[in-house]
Amino acid sequence: MPALKLNYSSKADTIINNNRTVQINFNPGNTLELEQQIFHLKQFHLHSPSENTIKGKSFAMEMHLVHATEQGELAVVAVMFEEGEENKKLKRLWKELPKKAGNAVQLQHQDLAAAFLPENLDYYRFNGSLTTPPCSEGVRWIVLKDIQQASKQQIKVMEHPNNRPVQPVNARLVLE
Repeated sequence: MPALKLNYSSKADTIINNNRTVQINFNPGNTLELEQQIFHLKQFHLHSPSENTIKGKSFAMEMHLVHATEQGELAVVAVMFEEGEENKKLKRLWKELPKKAGNAVQLQHQDLAAAFLPENLDYYRFNGSLTTPPCSEGVRWIVLKDIQQASKQQIKVMEHPNNRPVQPVNARLVLE
């Protein structure tokens, strides 16, 4: 697989507790180049447990970095988290997470999106759909192979399961 071409140079903007997930919106300027197209990072959000598996294994939490082209085509970079050591990046975010659902607040600590990526960017690649309604097809999925860690308490922030059940591969081709 070709190396990922990520240019994450713009900072986070707001954090939202929308009662389903934690969502971080980003200022313009972060891009993913894929298949000779430029995808702009819009936001990331989290699911617990994971919506994808790696070699049949599910994970405690999954981050989706959602990108879109100017024409509205979508690409999602997924980062898996297993229970383990406390994640320093998530710790800072959780401190700023609004307690009341529906609230969005300006982040005081505005990390670059790259801060949430593992050092190793090897990945699996497949075409699929959105995992939340309207579950539209045509999403380019990139699932990073390097698994991150988060503490039990950090994962518990995602108190209620908010994942779409893992879907069968069917005729989908998964590249690695």
